[in-house]
Amino acid sequence: MTTAIGEVAMGAAAACAGAAAWLTGGRDSQVRRARLLCAEGGALGAGRPPWEEARARVTRLRRHLTAEWWSLACGLVIAVMGASVLPLLAGAAGVPLLRRVRRAGERRREQERRGDAVIGLCAALAGEVRAGRQPGEALLRAAADAGGLGEAQAVVLAAARFGGDVPGALSAAAREPGAEGLSGLAACWRVAVDRGAGLASGLDRLGGALRAERDQRADLRSQLAGARSTAVMLAGLPVLGLLLGTALGADPLHVVLHTGPGLGCLLVGAVLEGAGLWWALRIVRGAEAG
Repeated sequence: MTTAIGEVAMGAAAACAGAAAWLTGGRDSQVRRARLLCAEGGALGAGRPPWEEARARVTRLRRHLTAEWWSLACGLVIAVMGASVLPLLAGAAGVPLLRRVRRAGERRREQERRGDAVIGLCAALAGEVRAGRQPGEALLRAAADAGGLGEAQAVVLAAARFGGDVPGALSAAAREPGAEGLSGLAACWRVAVDRGAGLASGLDRLGGALRAERDQRADLRSQLAGARSTAVMLAGLPVLGLLLGTALGADPLHVVLHTGPGLGCLLVGAVLEGAGLWWALRIVRGAEAG
């Protein structure tokens, strides 16, 4: 009987110890989970479903792996197929070039958004003035509602709110790419405030001119899109030829990457290809700038 009681007591003690260890471990895991959630911006006690976690990780991966890294990936694939390090080096060299192209495109899109914001500011300001508000109050409301101006918006708002030099602030903000229309807004402001001319009518004419210029620029870009795409397509024909030769079993990668004449042809072809693509795109950019 005493032995049975002792065994029961030992079992109860072991169960209590196991429960205490489980509770301690569970508490530690909860603390670690809470810390992770706080570190990633989550709320305490509120976990995210697995698919949202996967989506967040894919988003972070896309943010770090931009489009230019595909050049390195393609170079690695071709290097494995051709058993040569030259395609990998070419892919690595293409990363900064493609990054420069991507950043130029981002700057162009930001410039276009800023130009659209200036047009919207002119229309909103004209509407506020027609509603009977004073120019300073109207500019405060219109500039607060307008988005996409960047730092220029804060400068213009500060000048309008504290009675500063509004035309000077507009002229300074017009130095940013895409915000050149603010210089016309500054001229309309000077004429309206100093000479008492109609600000709304001047803003309407300014907005119409800016919209016409934007539409003309978009029409020109659409007309030049065919020439740009043709140049890029012609630049990709040698790669297509290599792929077709590989599909037919001719093994052109071995000839190009592992023989003297092939390396010479590859070097001369790469130089001519780069020069032709640069010249064609330069002509297109010159037409857009003109």
